[in-house]
Amino acid sequence: MLKQNPKAGSRDRAFIAETTYEVVRHYRLYCEVLGKMPFSEVDFWKTIGVHLVKNDTPLPDWTEFKTLKANEIKSKLEQTQHIRALRESIPDWLDEMGSRELGPLWDDTLAALNQPTQVVLRANRLKTDRTALQKTLRDEGVETLPVGDADALLLARRQNVFQTKAFKSGFFEVQDYSSQQVALMLAPAPGMRVVDACAGGGGKTLHLAALMQNRGSLIALDTHAWKLEELRHRARRAGATNIETRPIENRKIIKRLYGSADCLLLDVPCSGLGVLRRNPDAKWKLTSESIDNLRVMQQDILQAYSPILKPGGRMVYATCSILPSENQEQIETFLASEAGGNFKLLEEKRILPHDEGFDGFYMALFERVK
Repeated sequence: MLKQNPKAGSRDRAFIAETTYEVVRHYRLYCEVLGKMPFSEVDFWKTIGVHLVKNDTPLPDWTEFKTLKANEIKSKLEQTQHIRALRESIPDWLDEMGSRELGPLWDDTLAALNQPTQVVLRANRLKTDRTALQKTLRDEGVETLPVGDADALLLARRQNVFQTKAFKSGFFEVQDYSSQQVALMLAPAPGMRVVDACAGGGGKTLHLAALMQNRGSLIALDTHAWKLEELRHRARRAGATNIETRPIENRKIIKRLYGSADCLLLDVPCSGLGVLRRNPDAKWKLTSESIDNLRVMQQDILQAYSPILKPGGRMVYATCSILPSENQEQIETFLASEAGGNFKLLEEKRILPHDEGFDGFYMALFERVK
């Protein structure tokens, strides 16, 4: 659509592409202002126009915006400000759930989730360190700022880092600062036997491999074999050689590992509400029923996978959700169960998106005592 518009040059196309992403984030609010759901190309252009007005950007002199009146749009936007679900552009059911679970924290959390995300890199210790990576990237025209005291670098401005020689050489991965806290909490030592039971594409698996210095055994499990294939590609680039991938085809795969791991990571499937800034379309795909189903799955994973750990071993349960019902309440249920009786909770960490400006996350560290 953009390339066919004679008035839209390359800069215009980039501008519209970025704006479209923001329109998805504020979709309900913009539909409210327009008075209808967009169904045609003309309607979608109007939602972009509403977004421009909301951000005090003058409307370009394009045919698509001729019927829009900035003053009327601003007036309608003002009328929505006292209704939180409209102002923050989320479904009513989600607003009710978030308010019920987070109480007074919900307002600040929602506002933070509607802010553009920051891009954070993780220096790959198998090939470099943060100081050296920062210099390497600077030589390629990429300025960064250190975050925390480990491996994280924050991009000073958004740009495509995947075309850099540093990325192609496996010197870093793109991984949010909050996400980087998970492997650090588990803190596996070189030479250990570690299981990442919900590995997915392997971002945290690669971090674990780096912390282990490629020494020991790191088993990456997932129910989706194609995700593990992606992990294998990423591991080759990163120089992570101690990773073994195993698709979970049945529960026997899990039971064969019982009592074998020094460290266990359960980065369980979740609602992803802590990373809505990255995936704003998720709030239009989620339902209260789907979150209910996820809670059942999370507890099932805790019950069925926790015996993988040896007595004396350490386990981390993690989600990128901000809901206590997926986090603290799951831990309480687990500890009160027969399986949880073998575990002691050592530490919990909740990161809300407005705390430090990064993704919302939860992680809990356990020790298996018997």
